[in-house]
Order: sequence, then structure tokens, then C-alpha cells
Amino acid sequence: MQLENIRSHVKTEVPFARGFNCLVGGLGRGKSTVLYAIDFALFGDPLGRSYDYILREGADVGKVTMHFVHNGKNYRILRGLRRHDKGISQDMEQLKFFEEDKLIASSKGEAVVEQLKALTGLDKDLFREVVWVRQEHLKEMLNMTPRQRQKKMDQMFGLSDYEVAWSGLAGFQKEYQGEKRAYERDFDVVGMEKLQTEYNKSVEEFSLIENELEDLRKKLVQTETAFKEATSRLQSLEKLRKQTDKLRRREAELQANVANIEDTCAKLADEIEKKKTFIHDLEERLTSIEAQQKSHREKLQEVGLKPDQTIKELRKYLVALEDQMTSTGGEQEAAKKEIQTSKKRISSLTTENKCPLCLQNLTGEYKKSLLERLDKENAERENRLVELQKNFDELEGLRSAVNFVVSNLQLLTPRIEETKERIQEEHESLNKLSTDFEDKQQKEKSLRSQLDAARAEIIKFDIDELESTRKLRDTTFEQYSAVKSKLEIKETRKRDIALRIDTLRERLDHAQQKIKRMENIEKLLRVMDDIRGAYRSIQPKLRSEFVTYLERMVQHVLDDLSGPEGPILTVKIDETYTPIIKSEEGYEREVSNLSGGERTLLAFAYRLGLGQLIMQSRTGHGLYLLLLDEPTESLGREDGSVDRLAEAISRLKAIEQIIAVTHSEAFAEKAEHVIRVEKEAGISKASMER
Repeated sequence: MQLENIRSHVKTEVPFARGFNCLVGGLGRGKSTVLYAIDFALFGDPLGRSYDYILREGADVGKVTMHFVHNGKNYRILRGLRRHDKGISQDMEQLKFFEEDKLIASSKGEAVVEQLKALTGLDKDLFREVVWVRQEHLKEMLNMTPRQRQKKMDQMFGLSDYEVAWSGLAGFQKEYQGEKRAYERDFDVVGMEKLQTEYNKSVEEFSLIENELEDLRKKLVQTETAFKEATSRLQSLEKLRKQTDKLRRREAELQANVANIEDTCAKLADEIEKKKTFIHDLEERLTSIEAQQKSHREKLQEVGLKPDQTIKELRKYLVALEDQMTSTGGEQEAAKKEIQTSKKRISSLTTENKCPLCLQNLTGEYKKSLLERLDKENAERENRLVELQKNFDELEGLRSAVNFVVSNLQLLTPRIEETKERIQEEHESLNKLSTDFEDKQQKEKSLRSQLDAARAEIIKFDIDELESTRKLRDTTFEQYSAVKSKLEIKETRKRDIALRIDTLRERLDHAQQKIKRMENIEKLLRVMDDIRGAYRSIQPKLRSEFVTYLERMVQHVLDDLSGPEGPILTVKIDETYTPIIKSEEGYEREVSNLSGGERTLLAFAYRLGLGQLIMQSRTGHGLYLLLLDEPTESLGREDGSVDRLAEAISRLKAIEQIIAVTHSEAFAEKAEHVIRVEKEAGISKASMER
């Protein structure tokens, strides 16, 4: 078990093992908390109304993790608690149930509990009544009255179900007897023969009306056909008259539309001619502007540039020219300064015999050669300066030419684009006008065709034929209405008789069902009498069997608890599940006359034997886990009863694992595995001693 913020345990791990485990420590150290945590991990339900008893005070979250082995497989259950404004509740996000490393249930408490029961056979009631013997509950069964004990045991063994079934069947018997009496007084059940005669007469009358209706339906079909034909012909003529009137209105409308569309076509033809002239003028203007643009671009070619460069590229080129001119001007200034400096040195050398740089005296030959070298360098600088000026002038001329072309292209390019767009727009407008003109011509042709067709249809209508057809329709309608009225009267009569037949048939069916039901109830009442008698007789027999097995199991456990050196106690259990002890001398003693130690040993044996029997009857296997909370109550060290109980528990090999909580060091000495629980500064800790 791992406990986090569970009562006094902040973070505790409790390592249980197979066999007899004992949690030992002083009062209030947190031993029983481990048992509460086991119950919480398995079933999640609080023992009281809330989880206040288990979550550590002041903590917002808590967690319990349980590891156990069943049928050779490892299982792990995780449950958490969370505090909120309304109290404490389970944290369903932490709820998980693993088989080995596979998640088999989570998030829903019912799913985990159902999975646990399917695996182990344990449910909450069985665990708390049989597996977990809580503190001061060990003698609970012995302290009951015989009637209370019998009622409790019958419930645990399932025998009370027979009493409940016996009582429940009495209520059913009463209900069925009342239902049978009601059927015996039922009007339709009593008058079944009269009801059958009335039903037969109604069926005969229904058959006669069916024959009459068949003749009327044939006649109705004939009159309806004649009426529909006359109506259809009249509708056709009425429709033709309406169409003729509509055609006359259409004729006048078409004549007006033809005149209007002729005027529209004339106007469109005039607009088309004007538009073509305007487009021609624009195209000539575009040709002129493009010729100017081409002329300027040819000037670019004259100065050695590509004529198809964009304005952006030409601007970049101008910037590059200006950079070259700036660089050339800088070189000119530098050359001029060098020439001036050189002239000053030559002048200084001419008047003096000292080096203008190092101020040392110069000989005649060296001075002469130095002057010659300076004159030569100065001449080279003069030539370089002339060359730089020539380059600068060339660059200046090229920049002016390119700048002139760029300026003109900037003016001409938008004009060209604008003129092209305008030509495009005018062409689109011309196309639209042409399309409209063609559409109008087609429409005029269509209208003239429609006008001719309308005039041809107008002359087809004959008013005299319309009047004669109307009179024929009225005559056939009167004949059809008369036949239909007779048919409706007969059908109404037929429906009434059919409804009466259905009602009589339903009453007959119900009466037959009631008679059959009454016969079944009579059989059922006889069966219920037999079943109730069986319930009354089987319950005592089953109770006697359970008492016999319980007596054997309790005696077997009591013998193990007493041991060879202990007193010989023989137990006898009566029909109320009340144990009576026979001493070695043969005297019978009731539980109330036993010593405290004997009562504790008997209570333990009784609970253990009862647990084994209940587990066998409810799950099909024996008791393999037992939790004991302070089982040494009323036992003393002086008479050896604590030692005998501990030794007896250690000998109970039929139970795979026993976990006992005690403050008795003497009791803990007999355990196979001892876990010491201490508490310091309000925090409990567990440690394995052996």
C-alpha cells in the first residue's frame, strides 16, 4: 500500500507479505488508517456520510495505491481524493485499475467495483461483514439476541429470501384471487353466447351491403368517366379561349415591340460608326507617341546603351555615372594637390641644398637627379590630370544624354499606357455595342416570327363548340353526383356495421382471453399453494444444514485456537445460530457465562468459521484474506490468552494472508511479518521490522 495525505500518513509505504502480518504501535499512531485505506482502495465508498475521516486535515488532495496478487497475476488499484468548496469527493481522473500493466477499468467507480467482483468474488458488503473484522465488532454476533442472530444469519446465507418469497407470494395470491372473481362477474364472459349471435347477424348484414356497394361502384366509375371526359374537353376549350384572348393582347404587344426594336437598332448602328472613328483617332495618336519613344531609345543605342532598358535600370545607371564622376573629381583634386606639393619641393630645392623631407644637405649630382625625377613625376601628374578631365567631360556628356532620355521616357510611358487602356476600353465598348446590335436584330426576327404564329392561332377558336360542351358537362355532373351520394350513404352504413363487428369481435376475443386467463389463474393459484408450502418446509432444512457445517467449522477453528496446551472447548450451535460451550466436565455454558478470554476466542472462531462458510456459499472459494482490528480486546498476557490467540492465528494456513492491527507487543511477537507504525510531529511512518 502507498498512502499520500491519508489521515496522519503524509507519504507512507506499507509492504505486506503472504502469511500473518501485524501492524503494531501505540494508540493513535495511524495503524487502523491502513485498514480504512484498504477499504477505500477496493470500493471507494465512505464508511460514513463523507470522506472527512480519511483525507488528511489541511490537505487538498490525497491518494491510495494498492498492489495485490490474485491467481498468479499482479493487480494495482489507484484512488484519489480532492477537497473543494462543497466538501471532499473522489478524484475520478486518478481512478485506475491495472492487470499487470494493462488498464482494465478507470474513471467510473462502478466499473472498478464490478471488475474487482468478477476477479475476486468480493463486494463491499461481503468485505465489511466477513473479511474485515473491525475494532469492537468481533463479539457483535455473540452479543445479539437469538432472534436477531437468526435473522442476521439467514440474510447472510440467503435463507431470508425464502421468507420474503413466501410473504410476497401471499400478496400475489390475493391479487390473482381478486382478478379471478372479477372475471367471474364480467358481463361479456357471462353473456358469451348472446354476444356470438349478435356478431353473426352483423357479419351477414355486412356481406349484403358489400354486394350493393360493388354495383354502385361500377356505375360510379361509368358516370365519373363521362363527367371527367366532358370536364376535360370543357377545360381544354376554356383554356383555348383564354389563350386566344391572351394571344390578341400578345399580338398588340409584339407589334409595339417590333417598332421599338427597329428604332433601337438604328441608334446602335449610328453609335457603332462613331465609336470606330474615335478608336481610329486614338490608334493614330498611340502610333505617334510610340514613335517618339522609339526615337529616344535609339539615342541610348547611340551612346552605347541597350535601347530596351527600363526606366528603373536607367536610373540605376545614372546613379552609377554620378558615382564615377564623383570618384573622377576626387582623383582630379588629389592630382592637383600632389602637383602643388611637388612644385613647392622643386622651388625649395632650387633655392636651397637641403632635402625638403629629411632636411639633410644634398650634393650637386643627387640634387640634380632629384629635381629631374620630381619634374618627371610632375609632368606625369599633369598628363593624368588632363586624362581625368577628359573622362569627367565624357561622363558628364553621357549623363546629360541619358538623363534627357529618362525624362522624356517618364513623360511618354504613362501616356502610352493610358492611350492603350483607352483603346482597350473603347474596343470593349464597341464589342458590346456590336453584340447588342446583333441581339436586337435576332430579337426583332424572333418577335416577327412570334407575331405570325400568334395570328395563326387566333383564327382556330370556335365559341359555339364551347357552349355545347359546357351543357354536356353539367348533365354528366348531375348523374355522377346522384350515384356518389347513394354510394356514400351505403359506405357509411358499411363502416358502422364494420365498427360494430370489430367491437363485437374485440369483446369476443377479450372474453375468450379472460376465460383462458381465468383458467390459467386457477392453475397458478394451485401452483402458488404448492410453492409456498415448499418455501415453508425448505427453509428449516437448509438452516439445519448451515448450522451443522457452521458448528463443524467453528469447532475446527476453536481447536486450532486452543492448541494442545489450551482448555478443551466443545461448541454446539442451535437453530438460532447461538453457540453453547461444553466444558471438559460436560457442563453447558452460554456465552454470557464465559470468561473474557474465552468469549474473545469463541468470537474469533465463530467469525472465522462463519466467514469461511459464507465465502464458500457466496463465491465458491474459502476465506483467503482476513483483516483484524485490535483482536486482543478482553485478553490478558498473564493467562496466556493473547499468546494463544496469536499462535492460533499464525497456524491458520488455510487463510493466505492475515493483516492484524494491534497495540500489543506480545501479540505482534507471534506474527511472521511485523510492521512498526510510529508517529512524530503529527506524521505517521511505517517500517518493516521482520
